[in-house]
Amino acid sequence: MHPIVAVPSHANAIRAVVELLNRLRLDHVFVGSVARAAYCGEPIASGAIDALATMGPQQKNQLAMMAKNNGFSVERDEVEAAEELDLIPMRFESARVHVLVASNALYGRMVADGVTSTFEESNLKVPRREDFALLLQLSNDVETLMSIIESPEFDRAGYNAKLTAIGLRGLVVPE
Repeated sequence: MHPIVAVPSHANAIRAVVELLNRLRLDHVFVGSVARAAYCGEPIASGAIDALATMGPQQKNQLAMMAKNNGFSVERDEVEAAEELDLIPMRFESARVHVLVASNALYGRMVADGVTSTFEESNLKVPRREDFALLLQLSNDVETLMSIIESPEFDRAGYNAKLTAIGLRGLVVPE
């Protein structure tokens, strides 16, 4: 696992998301570019900061309100448009931020099983390598997916069992 490095605007957004989610006492993992930085060592220089958080519907509204009161730009129209996606879109400074609601058992388990990576003077939780591979598989990020799967630490058998269990047998990785 690599230390997470980000340009100042994205580092500020990561710190703000951590503070917000911790204030609300929401268990969470960082996915997307932050997890990619942890596993691949790529500095975060662009794109959104994405977090997956365990919360109920009432907490979703509380998160959006609290974010707005803590320096985030939260547009009501964008939040309403993303309602069905279980996603809260916002901005912090110039960085886009998405907080995804861990609304099913698969995502809830990803959050609970998260592992730590260093960021500045602290630790951030990211999904386990196999869970991150599943997210990459679903987003069609083949290049990053291959680098994760080819890692000696990757548990192919566990990954394949999870894919089969959730009905994605066609995505199983040959042993």
